[in-house]
Amino acid sequence: MLAKDDQLIRIFTGSEISVTLLKEELEIKGITALIQNNFQSGLSAGFFGGDAFSVDLFIQESDLKVAGPIITDFSPEQ
Repeated sequence: MLAKDDQLIRIFTGSEISVTLLKEELEIKGITALIQNNFQSGLSAGFFGGDAFSVDLFIQESDLKVAGPIITDFSPEQ
């Protein structure tokens, strides 16, 4: 669960598949992550917005210490 007083920070930008894989890795360790996909949002609303390969992944700043090694070791080609 995201705490309302904790700042969200962008930790990764990539394709929807890569972002989803990293999100799953973080959630295994109990870290809540939020995906922002402007391209998909634009398509849903009926207009173009964003880039299909620029999907962002955010976590709470307080989770960064635990998430750091997971992010560093993540390889989208896994």
